[in-house]
Amino acid sequence: MNTESPISAKVRTIREKHEEEISALVHADWAAAFPWLLQGTTTRGAPGHEFDLGLFSEGTPPEAVQAHWRQLLTVTKMQVAIHSPQVHEADVQIYKTGKTSGLQIMEACDGHITSQIAVLLAVTTADCVPIFLVEPQARVVGVLHAGWRGVAAGILEQGLAAMFQEFGIREKQLHVHLGPAICGDCYQVGPEVFEALKLTVPSGPRPLDLRTVLADRGSALGVDLDRMSRSAHCTICTQSGLFSHRDGDRARHVAFVGIRA
Repeated sequence: MNTESPISAKVRTIREKHEEEISALVHADWAAAFPWLLQGTTTRGAPGHEFDLGLFSEGTPPEAVQAHWRQLLTVTKMQVAIHSPQVHEADVQIYKTGKTSGLQIMEACDGHITSQIAVLLAVTTADCVPIFLVEPQARVVGVLHAGWRGVAAGILEQGLAAMFQEFGIREKQLHVHLGPAICGDCYQVGPEVFEALKLTVPSGPRPLDLRTVLADRGSALGVDLDRMSRSAHCTICTQSGLFSHRDGDRARHVAFVGIRA
């Protein structure tokens, strides 16, 4: 069962279009409205030649993964890619320097925000929810990695707080997209997960839709429902070319966002 709360049911569901050049699922409305924005979630690519970007998941030999990151930078025409080991917590980093090039591995965290041009912010996922944050007037962007532990720890709350503390951006100014992830029909978890998320605790394993939880939290924090959307893509059941940890994949796709040069 895939239950929706009254609030999350008001959040628009979109099916991102596949961008061939980048091999990524892209928010088409954002691409049309914000031509300066680069945003998407990479897909697995051709069978036998999987586009694995998981630097820390050991799904593909490291030299091949590094080559995939270089390819991503080349195709997107960005100067630097910012990534970190992800620890399913709620730390968010602000990237400011803008003086480096290539792939830059930062200290462990689960979110990145920047106003710098030609900087590609990236988090890897393979069931978890990538949260995209965009403020078009100030041209500030961010991407967060939200598994259930990160949601429980407050990754969305920390991301919005960082937007305000560093750039003065209020929640109602933000456009928020809950990207491709495992859906509420495919994601069954134990009572301890419901308890950690402060939801009604069932007697046994039940399906859970993390995007519904995040939509509710976003609305409670003040995000305008008209500026929030959620992906229709599931890492398992919609055959969207995505990796799924639950389905046995060790490889990872990347959710990315940046400001074009």
